[in-house]
Amino acid sequence: MMNNSILDDFKNAWNKPNNAPAQLIIINVVIFLVLGLLMVVSRVAGIDSVFQIVYNQFSIPPTLAEFITRPWTILTYAFAHSLSGIFHILFNMMVFYWFSKLILEFLGNNKVISIYILGALAGGVAYLLVYNLIPFYQDQAPGISGMVGASAAVYAIVVAAAVFMPNYTFFLLFLGPVRIKYIAAFYVIVSFLGSTGGNAGGNIAHLGGALIGWLYISQLRSGTDLGAWIIGFINWVKSFFVATPKIKVTHRSAPKQSRPRTSASASSGGKTEQEEIDAILDKISHSGYDSLSKEEKQKLFNASEK
Repeated sequence: MMNNSILDDFKNAWNKPNNAPAQLIIINVVIFLVLGLLMVVSRVAGIDSVFQIVYNQFSIPPTLAEFITRPWTILTYAFAHSLSGIFHILFNMMVFYWFSKLILEFLGNNKVISIYILGALAGGVAYLLVYNLIPFYQDQAPGISGMVGASAAVYAIVVAAAVFMPNYTFFLLFLGPVRIKYIAAFYVIVSFLGSTGGNAGGNIAHLGGALIGWLYISQLRSGTDLGAWIIGFINWVKSFFVATPKIKVTHRSAPKQSRPRTSASASSGGKTEQEEIDAILDKISHSGYDSLSKEEKQKLFNASEK
């Protein structure tokens, strides 16, 4: 009974529209549980090599020579976590949930997915670059088995939210109200300071994710969506599994003539709407999201869904 209830909750969260944060968390949790189960079974059965082969498909190696043998890890690493404890995935998913809800509410579902994927890719690229181009890191590469974790993607979400609405406030335990721009700055500084430590590769990936989060929002404000290709690719894949509705042709009597809208007025209306959105974004940058009226919040959300 309880198992069915849990399964139903997962199904409802997965099938619910505009629910990217929960769906990405589900993917991470399911992969964590499957890998954990495989690890235990493999060890008990004395076939650790089986688990290691599977785990390697989610672990991005530091050297290019090994990376080209499994290039898909540039993305899969961001959906797996360390199995040495639960805090790695728990902390990542908690932070991701808090900040991704802001992106979801004000920029839309597709933006959450785009920033997550771009953050993962940027983190992986940064990781590979330092371990293959900078002597300090090249010397360490032979002793590193690889990297897993959604941290780079999470950092992209955190920084994107902070750039978009820097004065939005979270209430933190023991600290009280803190503007998210300071939370993002704290994460970036800590990762920078740790970029030569024991988790140097992970912290470099964090910085790569943070950079793409900043760049994404900056470009979005200029009218360029860096993640449009990601959504386009996902929709293309979905088209193979979702049947295209057949076109039904109907005949109706000609509608009554109405006064046509001139192209000048149409273009003027579009321009006015874009100006309104730009003004709202500027207002968020200067005064924070809380300064918006209910109507401005709704306009911003409607624009994100187009």
